[in-house]
Amino acid sequence: MRRNSRFSEFDSRRDAARLVLAPLSALVMFACSSEQTETPARAVIPEVAVRYDGLAAPEHVLYDAERDRYLVSNVDGEPAAADGKGFISILSPSGHVHELRWIESGRDGVELNAPKGLAIAHGSLYVADIDVVRRFDATTGAHQADIPVPGSTFLNGLSATAEGKLYLSDSGPPRGTLDAIGTEAIYVIDGDQVKRVADGDLGRPMGLSATDDGLLVASFGEAQVLALSADGRERRSSALPAGGLAGVVSVDDTVFAASWQASAVFVGKLGGEFKVALEDQGAPSDLGFDTKRQRLLVPHFTQDSVTVFQLQGTGSNDTD
Repeated sequence: MRRNSRFSEFDSRRDAARLVLAPLSALVMFACSSEQTETPARAVIPEVAVRYDGLAAPEHVLYDAERDRYLVSNVDGEPAAADGKGFISILSPSGHVHELRWIESGRDGVELNAPKGLAIAHGSLYVADIDVVRRFDATTGAHQADIPVPGSTFLNGLSATAEGKLYLSDSGPPRGTLDAIGTEAIYVIDGDQVKRVADGDLGRPMGLSATDDGLLVASFGEAQVLALSADGRERRSSALPAGGLAGVVSVDDTVFAASWQASAVFVGKLGGEFKVALEDQGAPSDLGFDTKRQRLLVPHFTQDSVTVFQLQGTGSNDTD
């Protein structure tokens, strides 16, 4: 994606953060011991398992376990503009782009403007697109329906529970470098019903991950990961070394969070210390996780690429 003025202020902040974080090692490896009970049980192997280039502002990578593939939302335009440029890609875990424009705005009656969060439930692919969630057949890509989210302005993270409920973040009305605060909220979509479950001071929620214990939310405006109950009534925060958080995933009790401000992926446990797992990760956005191969999937929004890293000690780096 071509750089333009909307990122200029944030780029300057990110460059300043790099100066602060430069002394940190390129990779922090973690191991559990009796003296280190707060240390994450998983780490990242420094070797890149797979890298994909030629994308267009990839915002989220989703592992489609049933079909064993990676799906990527491509904004390919302004993040909040209804410009009809968005598309969805299929990547093969073996390392090639299987279909760059699998679902494409303007083809077969499809409208995609700035697709971000992705989730699969009940055989359908759901896509967060500014103020509506679009639903497609997860196998064929055929458009099925649109689900408006009244009052929303910048829908972002999307995640499905095992039961098929969808949780959705609204980062609030965009202005320049996304510093505005307004309609930020968390919604749940259950069938045809859309309900707001949390709002107020959420720190501009972006990436979101539904877990067995509730929700994890990456706050773009704060250096924190929020843990929310499914009904939004209970919340607690875990502090991180830097903000600009755009994505979060959990692997067992280990949490990975992507930071634009630090150009890094942090790792830690809720309520504990978070450290750099991967640095020099330009504009890391909404993370994904390959449960078959135990891989961390990192989209790079301004670099038009996706990088895949292997988790340590899993014994699986298969590309089949």
